[in-house]
Amino acid sequence: MTAPLMVQSEEVRGALADGRPVVALESTIIAHGLPRPRNLRVAEELEEIVRAHGAVPATIAVLDGQVHVGLGKAQLERVADDPSLRKLGHRDLAPALAAGASGATTVSGTAFLARRAGIRVFATGGLGGVHREWTTTQDESADLGLLARTRITVVCAGVKSILDVPATLQRLETLGVAVVGYRTDSFPGFYVSSSGEPVDWTVQEPRSVAAIMAAQDRLGERESALVVANPVPTHHQLDPALHDRVLEDGLEACAREGVTGQAVTPFLLDYLVRHTAGASLEANLAAVRGNVRLAAQIATAWAQA
Repeated sequence: MTAPLMVQSEEVRGALADGRPVVALESTIIAHGLPRPRNLRVAEELEEIVRAHGAVPATIAVLDGQVHVGLGKAQLERVADDPSLRKLGHRDLAPALAAGASGATTVSGTAFLARRAGIRVFATGGLGGVHREWTTTQDESADLGLLARTRITVVCAGVKSILDVPATLQRLETLGVAVVGYRTDSFPGFYVSSSGEPVDWTVQEPRSVAAIMAAQDRLGERESALVVANPVPTHHQLDPALHDRVLEDGLEACAREGVTGQAVTPFLLDYLVRHTAGASLEANLAAVRGNVRLAAQIATAWAQA
């Protein structure tokens, strides 16, 4: 007998059946984004934040060729502890399932699977986007194309500041992905509260986001996402001057060491952590906590709409 493609935890399955709020969470931050054993503590903390704000967490991962939406304690520990887990974007899902592989889902993988499961709200740290030197490398995150064809609301702290933020915003516009700032008229810069780029629309309350989601459905437009850009609080952000200096140094180190392609992002993120004495990691976590909190509030407003 063929095993089911997707397994939902009892908690997630019950919430979806009853129309209660559910928030999707990616697993890459657990498996690849944080040092052990802190990664497990953070994973548990993020799930508790969702519950504390009235929603059900659905951390998503692929284990032994099967999609899991909502992880039990042992599964969460496996994702946190197993160094062999692959990083799975949307394009990797079919090969992983066919091979019986295990992996943590990225933004694109999580967004796709969450929508397949019937989950409308997803919280992450920062989106991928258009890379610097795009005209030479043609390097663009798969997140953007996936969001252009997936009806999901993504709460994030903007895009990773190591990317070309203006080009990413232009690309989102071209792809028809709506972007709103949450209590800000400036697009967040992931580690810092503002990238210096404006947003066209600003909302003040979770119910306003739910109203936009409802309007998307009433319009019947193509299945594109809604990006809710939620800045890290200024008292938790990385010092902007330090951020700019270390990022410039990191980009020079990339060129000097011949780091290119997919290796650039992890190189720069690690460089920022090391050369800010861990301050960039703390800003990242502050942003993720805030995004998870807001996503739970939006999911609750959506369930009540």
